[in-house]
Amino acid sequence: MLCAPSRPVQGSLAGVSAIPPLPSLSVVIPVYNEQDWIDRSVGALIASAEAARWPVEILVVDDGSTDGTPARLAQLRDQHGITVLSQANSGRFEARRTGLAKASGEWVLLLDSRVIVDVGSLGFLRDQLTGHPERTAWNGHITVASENNPYAGFMAGLVAFSWRKYFANPKLTSFGIEEFDLYPKGTGFFCARRDLLDGSVAAFASLFDDVRLASDDTRMLRWIAERARFHLSPQFSGTYHGRDSLEKFWAQSFFRGTTYVDSYLGSPGPARTALFGALAVGAVGAGLAVKKPKTTAALGIAGSAAAAAAVKKCGASTAEARAVGTLLPVFAAGFGAGVFRGLYLASRARLRRR
Repeated sequence: MLCAPSRPVQGSLAGVSAIPPLPSLSVVIPVYNEQDWIDRSVGALIASAEAARWPVEILVVDDGSTDGTPARLAQLRDQHGITVLSQANSGRFEARRTGLAKASGEWVLLLDSRVIVDVGSLGFLRDQLTGHPERTAWNGHITVASENNPYAGFMAGLVAFSWRKYFANPKLTSFGIEEFDLYPKGTGFFCARRDLLDGSVAAFASLFDDVRLASDDTRMLRWIAERARFHLSPQFSGTYHGRDSLEKFWAQSFFRGTTYVDSYLGSPGPARTALFGALAVGAVGAGLAVKKPKTTAALGIAGSAAAAAAVKKCGASTAEARAVGTLLPVFAAGFGAGVFRGLYLASRARLRRR
């Protein structure tokens, strides 16, 4: 057995210790209404831990799920001995905080329920933490599963374009706060020394009053990047399975626009410049749409085609480029609406706090 309710199991695998000894690892998985993915995510994680011959502690925090997720978690607890924690719906940040408070490992891996860990990933991580303990923060190399899913294909295209510096030649890479906006990162597959994660949680502060809408990943990761270099490698990898319907794609775009404001409005850099640039383009586009709707439509089509060509040049597949060209107007509308919601929420919170 690889997991125990409150501490890493010291079972049959515990005797396979390296010199220096294996570091203790806890995995925290927040989950909300993911009955179709949580068992796959946990199963892949356990398979990777078994391949690495590394006992790990797994804690899944159910953030008020209303579907069949609790029943699936009960089965996983009985079958694998994972820890299951439940709370009223409070958002991903609070779910992670709950898991961190119960985790016992000196290292903690944050994992999302739609990320399927590649079987060799924990073996690579184990060797890195043992051989290079000074490398205290690891971001997973994520591949987006885009086959037969244009909504995920759109996100894969954005990833290929946004992080083209890394994905053009994926290899063991490190970066610090100065290059924070230029490399892929996220708390969906992220491992760090326990003290760094605890510090980032203690320092967390959102521009919004409602933490469920806050940018939990960027704010936490920026704090860590100011104190430790991040490391990336295609050997520490997993596959992300995105949303698969127009309704879910719109909701995700809207949410991302809101959290983008919380992530970057107060942080100078390329991402904040892009935010202001997008607002300017949106304002001009809205005015033009009223006065010259046909011209606006033509410019939108041309822009979508140009975006598709750009992501294709950056390594996206033909299907992913097609998805970008088709869904860009939907994403832009949802993301833009989310940005305006984020600006409103930030302004309201700032006035209240004064």
